[in-house]
Amino acid sequence: MLSDFLSNNRESLIVRARAKVLQRRVPLPTDYELQHGVPLFLNQLIETLQMEGKLERPLPEMGPDAVHHAKDLFKQGFTVGQVVHDYGDLCQAVTELAEELKAKITTDEFHTLNRCLDDVTAEAVTEYGRQRELEASNAETERLGTFAHELRNLIQAAVLSFQMLRRGTVGVSGSTGNAHERTLRQLCDLIDRTLAEVRLESKIQQDVRFPLSPLIDEVAFPANLEARNRGVELVVVPPEGPLEVEADWHLLASAISNILQNAFKFTHRDGRVSLRTLAHGDRILIEVEDECGGLPPGKADELFRPFSQRATDRSGLGLGLAISRRAVEQSGGSVRVRDLPGKGCVFTI
Repeated sequence: MLSDFLSNNRESLIVRARAKVLQRRVPLPTDYELQHGVPLFLNQLIETLQMEGKLERPLPEMGPDAVHHAKDLFKQGFTVGQVVHDYGDLCQAVTELAEELKAKITTDEFHTLNRCLDDVTAEAVTEYGRQRELEASNAETERLGTFAHELRNLIQAAVLSFQMLRRGTVGVSGSTGNAHERTLRQLCDLIDRTLAEVRLESKIQQDVRFPLSPLIDEVAFPANLEARNRGVELVVVPPEGPLEVEADWHLLASAISNILQNAFKFTHRDGRVSLRTLAHGDRILIEVEDECGGLPPGKADELFRPFSQRATDRSGLGLGLAISRRAVEQSGGSVRVRDLPGKGCVFTI
């Protein structure tokens, strides 16, 4: 029987299959794949053939065992490319060794071998797709949960401050009124940020050519109100001459707004934030300079990572700069930060 042939020549088949895996260029083989993957594939094949031999009729497919095996492989770090190629290498090793040893294997048994390998390969590809969909679903659920949690916290804060204002025990122009206004602004920021994420994820980007001045004006108006509320001066340096960009208006506006909000957040009271645009060759630079006091050593590289916080102020999720970078890069641009030790930072789009 074919299963006996595989069992009796197990070590030789493993050596041959490993040699074929080593010759592969894409995907590159790994040590774990060579040491553990090939024996796993061979063991499963032997078990399946033994099961077929005990049944009156062939199995229509490898069934739940193949699914379980595929799940284990992906948990151990195997890619679908490794699984498919390794099964193919094993099939070749079996065929070659059987021919060399002139083993008495019937045509039906070879058909069974090929069918089993086809089934397990198909199941591996299918299971890989299932796992990817599950991971994407879990990530989306986690992101939705984070959004809902932050939204609930802000709404609760707004309701509490509003209740105090309605009782008349505190003045609208006092600290409670300021807190209520700040919470409403944070709600707007959360919604704007989420809408930017939706545009990025759904690929509904619309790159068009437009003059930069109107966009800067649109961003600067609410930003100026935010700056005043935080006791910070916003200085907008208008472009030198008519400058045009090709980008998605909404994504670029969101990117600039997020960087400005970050600058206001960390600039000391009575400090200054500058927004300026200039041409540099065939590129346009949009710069936001703040007075945060400078960055700790090595911190610049971390600023654009999701959930990274810039200092002791932990309000928000640390997503604004990460979204800004994605939005700009999706339009073919880039974002970088330059530290001004002891003074502040310059963010450049």
